[in-house]
Amino acid sequence: MATNSDTAGTEITAKILRVGIVGCGEVTQIMHWPSLSQLGELFEVTALCDASQSIVQTLGKRWNVGFLTTDHRGLVGHADVDAVLVATPNAFHAEVTLAAIAAGKHVLVEKPMCVNRREADEVVTAQLQSPVVVQVGYMRRYAPAFLAACEAVKDIGRIKFARVRDFVGVNSLIISQTSAVVRDKHSPERVQQEAIQRDEDLVTEALGGGAAEDLKTVYRLMLGLSSHDLSAMRELLGMPRKVLFAAQRAEGHYLAAAFDYGSYVCQFETGIDQIPRFDAHLEVFGEQKVLRVQYDTPYVRNLPIRVFTTEANAQGGVTTIDSHPAWGDPFVAQWKAFYKNVTENLKPKSGPSDFILDLQLFNEMTRLMR
Repeated sequence: MATNSDTAGTEITAKILRVGIVGCGEVTQIMHWPSLSQLGELFEVTALCDASQSIVQTLGKRWNVGFLTTDHRGLVGHADVDAVLVATPNAFHAEVTLAAIAAGKHVLVEKPMCVNRREADEVVTAQLQSPVVVQVGYMRRYAPAFLAACEAVKDIGRIKFARVRDFVGVNSLIISQTSAVVRDKHSPERVQQEAIQRDEDLVTEALGGGAAEDLKTVYRLMLGLSSHDLSAMRELLGMPRKVLFAAQRAEGHYLAAAFDYGSYVCQFETGIDQIPRFDAHLEVFGEQKVLRVQYDTPYVRNLPIRVFTTEANAQGGVTTIDSHPAWGDPFVAQWKAFYKNVTENLKPKSGPSDFILDLQLFNEMTRLMR
């Protein structure tokens, strides 16, 4: 961990965490790199790793990063790395995370932390046996608007109903219009096929042999988009007692479920289409107040995340308050939380054990879909 100092050599209390990035795709280029650059007083990117030699060389030159490799083992063992961002394809998250923990590095791993329960248990065990911090990248849960909603829901009174909704267009519809992402158009077919096969093997391990293709597709949807939604739901409302209902349609690209919270039900609905928009929110209904957290696409930085509060007014009508608690990007907020967790030796709220609760919900949902 490097330390800032002024020209006279006086030590400044803030310590810079040296970050190595494994996986330099669009999430890293559009969200993580700009966030880390914005937080230059806290972080310095000292190493890059990607399966593509072309991408890692191009970004290394552009970002002025000296240590470049296509082997994550070299990066996690590098002396000038304190923490590792794991932003590879999902099938490699657990392997890289475990390697980083073994090397004594702190980890921020993109969601999902892993693909199946065996991997999750391995990460939990490794982290418990190590002093390092492992934080799962649920950036929505670190947004000021979401934190404000978590406080506001305490004053809503008896909850009667809740809803979690997330209908979005495929990412490329927005990314193609808003970002210039460095890609490797000549990536070896062998590398691509190995990644596809690894993912297939891990998903099959999670669901068991003989699982239908639409069940595999919806499980991947849960790991990707739905993990954000249900993780935030759990923090806002707590863990549901059980899954009452779950069904998928459209070959696994659309999903509906209902969660039992005892005195009320939380309805969940999600799907991916070809409309370039982002319709995602969590909504809580009380007797006299409705609270809604409205998200926008993360692929355009600093878009406001808002909290809407609707209630009766004194004139017999209705008042809706549109609150935007603070400017800033949720990826920046999660990196600030990661820095605090590492430097103050705190347990992340979105740690490995927390992620297992999402896997439990996914497994129960897929069971009901069989």
